[in-house]
Order: sequence, then structure tokens, then C-alpha cells
Amino acid sequence: GLGDVYKRQHKLYPMLSVEDALAKVLTAFRPLEPEQVPVLETLGRVLAEDVHSDMDIPPHANSAMDGYALIAADAVEAGPDTPVRLRVIENLAAGYVAERAVVPGTATRIMTGAPLPAGADSVIRFERTRQEGEWVDLYYASPVGNNIRYAGEDVRKGAKVLEVGTRVRPQEIGMLAALGRREVSVVRRPRVAILATGDELVDVDEPLGPGKIRNTNSYSNAAQVIKYGGDPIMLGIARDKMDDLIAKIRQGLAQGADLLLTSGGVSVGDFDVVKKVLSAEGEITFWRVRMKPGKPLAFGHITAEINGEQRTVPVLGMPGNPVSVMVSFEVFARPAILTMLGVTDLEKPTVEAILEEEIRSKDERRHYVRVCLTREGDTYSA
Repeated sequence: GLGDVYKRQHKLYPMLSVEDALAKVLTAFRPLEPEQVPVLETLGRVLAEDVHSDMDIPPHANSAMDGYALIAADAVEAGPDTPVRLRVIENLAAGYVAERAVVPGTATRIMTGAPLPAGADSVIRFERTRQEGEWVDLYYASPVGNNIRYAGEDVRKGAKVLEVGTRVRPQEIGMLAALGRREVSVVRRPRVAILATGDELVDVDEPLGPGKIRNTNSYSNAAQVIKYGGDPIMLGIARDKMDDLIAKIRQGLAQGADLLLTSGGVSVGDFDVVKKVLSAEGEITFWRVRMKPGKPLAFGHITAEINGEQRTVPVLGMPGNPVSVMVSFEVFARPAILTMLGVTDLEKPTVEAILEEEIRSKDERRHYVRVCLTREGDTYSA
């Protein structure tokens, strides 16, 4: 009878711990191949190449302040009561090169970022001087190297600046721009096909008939895919029939999906089409996890011939409840997507908090509970 069938299934596919289930999921994923993308499109992506500098940064010694470029020896005796007077021979703005060298007794008025004139070895900032016509009085000494950024001070030519596996943030994009990199090699974004199952579902813009509900799971899952760096492929809704589900899955494979996410059809009812399709068209690795919500969670592979080639794609079959779907995604789909992106740190940050309400555990499953987290000093409350 049907009860005997489920008993055999439970024996073949025991309920796994979250850690064991996640380990089995992650064995199916590797970093994807690299691709060249414009530098601004690398944000959040993982570098697939080492980046070396072909230049010094800054490329030349320049002024770190608005002030006067001079010879330090000329300012040794300068003080508030004993100013030293130098003749200003040139005004130099950033982006221009001095036409005259600084010699003893002279100074060049210089703006921040302007290349240091020949002969100068120090820059005194404006606030420590007073100019009258072509003469400037120095009221403080200015030692050698004062307010100067030397060539290569930030980056030396030939240095490895960024390594393979670096996740790109805005500061890395700034460095890539400084190195003149218009395009960069990063790990390709995973394509994640998203499919909701159920005769009761209608799309978001369709009227709700008797017994119908809107397909929210596909949209929340798509947003999660985008949040973690993937490209969603929206496959819509499959009815509770194997041929419809198989057709939609083939559609996702034909569009190059690296992972297929389904919601619904994985519990212990008579119409568990996702598990049936996995058994018929591929294989099931597991379908129960010791967690709440999300206990009925199927993982396996689908194999199909697409354009004359056999393609095998991992499938994560999640429950139908919207909360269960989002929690299951965070625990299992998120690490899979990050792994395909080349990310190695898969752990979410955690804090210890004081529960302000009672939570009862009905069984030995791990509970993922939605809370509002607040912080007072070093203490978190949930």
C-alpha cells in the first residue's frame, strides 16, 4: 500500500542534519568559468585573474598639499619670529609640469597633486606662509620629504595588487581604474532557473479564482538570486503533472541553467511531482532535512538531452510555503550560488541574542525563527 511505499522511501532517504544536507549539496558545485566584463560590472564578483600593476602609483612625486615647493635647506632657520623670504618663480596647478627648476632662494607655488618641480625636496603648506607679490615668507621649517607623495608610494610597478579569488568592492574598482583596467576577468554569474509548481497557483497579475493563490515564491526566490549575485531565469508555473513539469525543466536547461530551484511538490502527499520527476529523469540525493521550516527538501539532479547534448543540472526542490522557501534558499541555495561565483567564505555573520518571547521546540529539528533584532550597547535582543 501507499504506507509501505513511504516507509521504503524513509528508509532509502533518511532525514539528514542541516550540515550533512548542505555538505551533499555543495559537492555538486564548483566555481564557474571566467568571463571578461567592464570594470563597473565587477562589483560583488570574484576575480578570476591576478592583477599586476604596469606602473608606479602615483606615477611621479607630487605635492600632498596646496603650498610651496622649495629646498628644505632654505627653510631651516624659519620661525614665527624669524621668517625666511623666498622668491616665487612659478605657479603650478595639478595636471601640469613645472617649466623651471627650484634653486636656492626660490620656491614654486604648487597645488595638491601637481608633480614636484626639479630641484625641490619639500613642500610647505599655505597656512604656514604669507605671500606678498613675488615673495613668500616662511614661518616654519619644512624638512626634506615634507608633504610629498613619492612615485610608487602606493603601488610599485610590477607588484601584484589583487589576487585571484578577491571579491570586488568599490575600493577594488577604484584600484582597477587607477591601473587603467577597462575590463577584468571575473567568475561568471550562475544562471538559476526558478519554477513554482501547483494547480492552485496563478501569476501575480492574474485574477484570483476560487481556491487559487498567487505565485509569490518565484519572485522572492528571484530577488534572493539577484541579491547573492546570480541571474534568475523565470520559468513560471508548472501544473501538478509530470509532463508539464518536465517540459518546464527542459526549458530551463535549454536556457543554460546552472541550478534549478522549484517550490512545492516535495512533501509526503500523493502529488509529489518534483520527487517523481527527479526519480524518473535523474536521481534524488535526499528529500528530508532535520530543520523547521523546510523539512521536506529534495535535492538531486536532472539529466536531459538539449540540442543534441546531455546536460545534467542540480535541482533543489523546496516546500511550497513562502517562509519555508525563503529559509531553505538561505540555508542551501545561497551557499551553492556563492560557490559557483567563486566565493569561499560561505558563513553568515551571527550574534548571540536574548529571546524576549518563549520559543518551543516540538521536535529535534533545528528551528529557523524569524525575529526582530535590536541592539542596546553590547547586548542583542530578539
